[in-house]
Amino acid sequence: MCEILLSINPEHVENIFNGKKIYEYRKTSAKRKIDKIYIYCTHPVKKIVGVVDVDDVIEDKPEIVWEITKKGSGTSKEFFDEYYKNSTKAVAYKLSNIQKFSTPKELSDFGINNAPQSFIYMNSIQPNR
Repeated sequence: MCEILLSINPEHVENIFNGKKIYEYRKTSAKRKIDKIYIYCTHPVKKIVGVVDVDDVIEDKPEIVWEITKKGSGTSKEFFDEYYKNSTKAVAYKLSNIQKFSTPKELSDFGINNAPQSFIYMNSIQPNR
């Protein structure tokens, strides 16, 4: 099992928790097969707020990824296009079993000192959960 911690802005985190967003978009994929994603909600929250399972990873040209994922994108086509502007590859993690923590957790609870710019692997970290 491989787990990562992703930094996600509050608007997208809310859309994940309310079910509008079942795909998390990235410009690059992790080198390993990802089973779980821990969600770090960026400023102003700055906490780990939940965890999700990854059912699938879709990698292709941005226009193809959009066609496959648009119904669960939780975002506009304009936002998607701007995010992937000048990119030849898009990555979409399909999320399921979305669990919001009743109490958000500090990075230090997971043995992490700094929020990731993109993501970090969690497998080598021993959390204090």
